[in-house]
Amino acid sequence: MVRVRVVMLVAAALLGVGSLPAWAAFQGLRISTPFPSQSARLGESLSITLTVKNFGLPPQTVTLRVPTLPRGWKATFLGAGRVVESVFVDPDQDSSVTLRLEPPKGTKASEYDVQIVASGQSASATLSLKLTLGSVLPRRLSLDAELPVLRGAPTSSFRYRLTLRNESDQEILVNLDTETPPGFRVTFTTMGQEVASFPIKGGESRDLDTQVTIPPKVSAGTYPLTVRARGGETSADLKLSLEITGRPELRVTTPDDRLSGRATAGSATPLKLVIKNTGSAPARNVSLSASEPSGWEVKFTPDKIDEIPANDQSQVTASIKPSQKALTGDYMLPISANAGDVSSSADFRITVQTSTLWGLVGVLLVAVALGVVTFAVNRYGRR
Repeated sequence: MVRVRVVMLVAAALLGVGSLPAWAAFQGLRISTPFPSQSARLGESLSITLTVKNFGLPPQTVTLRVPTLPRGWKATFLGAGRVVESVFVDPDQDSSVTLRLEPPKGTKASEYDVQIVASGQSASATLSLKLTLGSVLPRRLSLDAELPVLRGAPTSSFRYRLTLRNESDQEILVNLDTETPPGFRVTFTTMGQEVASFPIKGGESRDLDTQVTIPPKVSAGTYPLTVRARGGETSADLKLSLEITGRPELRVTTPDDRLSGRATAGSATPLKLVIKNTGSAPARNVSLSASEPSGWEVKFTPDKIDEIPANDQSQVTASIKPSQKALTGDYMLPISANAGDVSSSADFRITVQTSTLWGLVGVLLVAVALGVVTFAVNRYGRR
């Protein structure tokens, strides 16, 4: 029974080994780079990242050399910013190094082969590079928006989130420009700083916060914007849209803008009012109200306005009737106009006068009283 169990364990072990990937049983050295074929401009040096890995060998120093190099080229290995000739690798570990290649002046556009050899104590590895000089990607920029259409009231904050990409292998100095309606202002912020131009490396992308400031009295509507990124002979344009919904703004006044009037106690006196909409959207279902003193009556004709277009006005007549017992003097009469969540009020100074009839009655009563006193004095004074 024990013998059978041993056989089964050995068979399982053999099956397990057989299922391992081929590289798991490999012992030796490997030198590699993510991009063994590269392109570069003429007159430009190349920096290539190399990785030396030790598969199952004892710790050792690995010497690096470039036996195959085009005539006149200079090759230098750099590690931690210093010139090196070898790297040290532990078992199943790797070390990185940078190979800097400097073609001589006058090098022609063509393909060049470079071979790198990594030699250890008991193993070595070779890497072949194919370099193409004079063939590079043309400069190209792309510009995208997370939300190309924004919508809101004139008091809203309009901010676009843009992404600029350099789709070439060359650094580009980018200048930002915009086409906007009159009075609009656009600012760009990246990495917390407002910018109008900045460099962007090849293959790099940059996020831009784009703030749009609109004029204070802009009308409701859809406004097109264009953002342009220029870099030498290349550029990228992006069309944006801004939808302003508008908002009414009410103002209560009179035809001559005088917030005062006269009224007679106990009598209705008309006061002409003007309700202005200085906003960017129509004001609908405008209702009027007054906070009159006790005993007063205030009525409006009409008492409701269906609509006041933007930058337009409507006239209303307020019938003001002070209390019969109101004394002569000045009174404050607040009058309000309301349209949904928009409202406005104005304080009118109403000067109240008593009726002339009551004045005559008072004079008559005084005269009668004087007559009675005079009659009494004349009659009873003689006795």
